[in-house]
Amino acid sequence: MTDDARVGGRLWLWVILLGLTGQLAWTIENMYLNVFVYQTITDAPNAIAAMVAISAAAATLATLLVGAWSDRAGRRREFIAIGYLLWGLTTAGFGLVGVDPSLPNGVAIAVVSIITLDAVMSFLGSGANDAAYQAWVTDSTTAANRAKVDGVIQTLPLLGMLIVFGALDPLTQAGQWTAFFGLVGGVTAVVGVIAWFGVGNTATPQPSGTYLDTVLHGLRPATVRRQPRLYLAFTTWAVLGISFQVFLPYLIIYVNTYLAMPEYPLVLACVLIGASLVSVLGARLLGRRDLVAAVIPATGGFVVGLVAMFFARGLVPVILAGIVMMGSYLLAGAALSATVRNLTPSDSAGQVQGVRMIAVVLVPMVIGPFIGAAVISNAAETYVDLGVVKQVPTPWIFIAAAAVAVVSTLPARLLRRTAAPVLEYRP
Repeated sequence: MTDDARVGGRLWLWVILLGLTGQLAWTIENMYLNVFVYQTITDAPNAIAAMVAISAAAATLATLLVGAWSDRAGRRREFIAIGYLLWGLTTAGFGLVGVDPSLPNGVAIAVVSIITLDAVMSFLGSGANDAAYQAWVTDSTTAANRAKVDGVIQTLPLLGMLIVFGALDPLTQAGQWTAFFGLVGGVTAVVGVIAWFGVGNTATPQPSGTYLDTVLHGLRPATVRRQPRLYLAFTTWAVLGISFQVFLPYLIIYVNTYLAMPEYPLVLACVLIGASLVSVLGARLLGRRDLVAAVIPATGGFVVGLVAMFFARGLVPVILAGIVMMGSYLLAGAALSATVRNLTPSDSAGQVQGVRMIAVVLVPMVIGPFIGAAVISNAAETYVDLGVVKQVPTPWIFIAAAAVAVVSTLPARLLRRTAAPVLEYRP
């Protein structure tokens, strides 16, 4: 691989195929699983928040363990391929969970079952995607082309949502949840099999020390002191992620119920396409500028979009506010992701993914949804569905998210002022 901004066609193929397939599965888990639970098991927001938090913990543990393991093995392909196969099979299993009306505690049993299966699915998915795939991308790119690659990777969650909304949402509308989960799970498993034959292993420097040293190294205070910019970038990303998770688990429910937009797939499709264009075009500019300096303006755009979502009513205002909100968030995420890759030592790409998961997934998904749940519960907005009173998300989740996003600019400013570190990760 030459140290320039070019990205080969084969690399693009696997970056996009693996990344997009993973995001299809994550869309199911992050958004539609919440809708599945809301519609078929329970409408309690704390049940959804607990499911999100536990899955985040499982995902983080997997990334810590598998990331360090793949570093020590010096290989990523096997972890990606086998992980995607098992990930797909567990995703398909969601459609088999339901409430048994013959049991006195049928709802509680169903909640425990879906949370447990979600934790297993998240463990397998994060080991394959967040640990092995993300480390493979770091191994396969350079400082010259990472902003470009990460700009595309940041759009894949939205593209995954768009595909699910456009092609598969009719299955959920018809209540065909088994087919819905089975289709996405099957695709993920097949891509895992193909990856075994198609993904090439990178030249991965192997860290010294024991496996436990590798797992825990990134969590030690001495490591943080040696890499202040890396951990300030993670802190900024964590706070920004908390903001995103305040509203994301409830977004489809909000648009469909509070805004009463049955055409919500069209609304979300327009937002996703517009935000993806903003991210791809913006990422081309990021490659020519100071990545760290771009974080605060992008966060400002995210706050503006969140405030606009609070006031937006009607099809066009919601679409425009959503594009500003999501597009700006993706740009901030792309800048932070590329910054983290640039600050990652060459022998630690796998283990750094574990720290990344704590910052980008565990902390945001444990804290953010509970902030959103508290806002929803205190607002006490309800509607009646077939004679049953259900809680509904309110626009105040966007104001709460905006307040958290503003806080993320504090570590971002410290990041800009901190001297560049020496990229020495090991003692």
